[in-house]
Amino acid sequence: MGNINNLKPGKKYQVIKEFVDYDYIRHPIGEIWTFEKTNFLPYEDGLTLHVFHNGRSQTYRFQWREGEQAAILTDFETYVLEIND
Repeated sequence: MGNINNLKPGKKYQVIKEFVDYDYIRHPIGEIWTFEKTNFLPYEDGLTLHVFHNGRSQTYRFQWREGEQAAILTDFETYVLEIND
């Protein structure tokens, strides 16, 4: 499948497989948000996902390292599905 860099700005996505981000925030099946952008921070392999969720901008952090969230980020389209309005 595709990694997180395949997400399209302005598109809505729904979580189809639960995951937990770097800050231990659980993203349950059914959660819906609009993708805005990502930022990669080479220091510590940090990646920030910017979305519009629950009426406001949200940021969710990940670490692109084995043993952290690398498997989620590399196969992100297994965890979210683009949906139509």
